[in-house]
Amino acid sequence: MCTRFVYNGIDKIVGFNFDIDLSVWDHTVITEENRFYIGIKMPDGLYHSFHGVNKNGNVGTLLYVHGNENAKYIESEDCITISELTEKFIKAEISFDKALDIVKRKKIIYAPDATMQAMLSDKKGRVLIIEPGIGYRYEQENFSLITNYSILKPDITKPYIVSGDTRYEVAKELLAGYDKDFSVNDAFKVLKSVSQKDLWATRVSFVYSTEKNKVYYVLNNDFSNVFEFQF
Repeated sequence: MCTRFVYNGIDKIVGFNFDIDLSVWDHTVITEENRFYIGIKMPDGLYHSFHGVNKNGNVGTLLYVHGNENAKYIESEDCITISELTEKFIKAEISFDKALDIVKRKKIIYAPDATMQAMLSDKKGRVLIIEPGIGYRYEQENFSLITNYSILKPDITKPYIVSGDTRYEVAKELLAGYDKDFSVNDAFKVLKSVSQKDLWATRVSFVYSTEKNKVYYVLNNDFSNVFEFQF
């Protein structure tokens, strides 16, 4: 369970809540010269950057979604997994325009072990929502928002909405009420309003300011203790 948004105000601001079951995934926050990311330990023993920020303003995040057969993993040069595409973007191995070109030319599929959708954004506030097996949307609106259900074809994942899960509706209403002066503090208010507890609790919340080229983050819902990472 996760929540991700981009707000295109005077400052282009990204917010992300990373919600995860600790019994399923091993994670840690990693800071490098050109990259901030939530490292997810994979079978190869490495911490991969499927949720993170690059110094150039690329921000990529994966969000769990109930899968569809059209995006099932297959070995083919005509396909690319959503996880590979997202990590390449965070590593700045591909640009926003290149990512857009890839989703136009190739079939985007799930990784063998997880069904995920993604939101990619750049320092200009451009947004690419990618739902494997369904399609993609390019936009540059006042704000963009995604959780763990389909945006492009809501009826597909509507049957899987968890009772009482109003993260999307709550965040959307809050974001719609802000103006161009939307700030880092405002972003944290939105994230706090939809943060999760219990098994799938929010483990990391981060806000990225493109204007300052800085990441602000909190751990385990402790919104009173904000860490900063300056590129």
